[in-house]
Amino acid sequence: MDILSKMVAEKPVVIFSKSSCCMSLTISTLLSGFGVKVTVYELDEMARGREVEQTLIRLGCNPVVPAVFIGGKLVGGASEVMSLHINRSLEPMLKSAGALWV
Repeated sequence: MDILSKMVAEKPVVIFSKSSCCMSLTISTLLSGFGVKVTVYELDEMARGREVEQTLIRLGCNPVVPAVFIGGKLVGGASEVMSLHINRSLEPMLKSAGALWV
């Protein structure tokens, strides 16, 4: 199991970010507003951050951050998460992943 797979399997909601990314903070704040405990990994502060970043690029993340995983699956970036929220699909997805109990 590669490092990225292990990291996203451990928590229901994971965001890969960089400390300077305002969109990552926006998405984290949105998810926290649902009552979700978000796990955020700052790629520029991780020992193996460059390796994880390369894996995200191979998965098609463009831009690389924010990269949001829900239930171990790549949802996408800020645009995809906001689209899910607007379409009222985000909350059921969070419930299905065990991130929400309401």
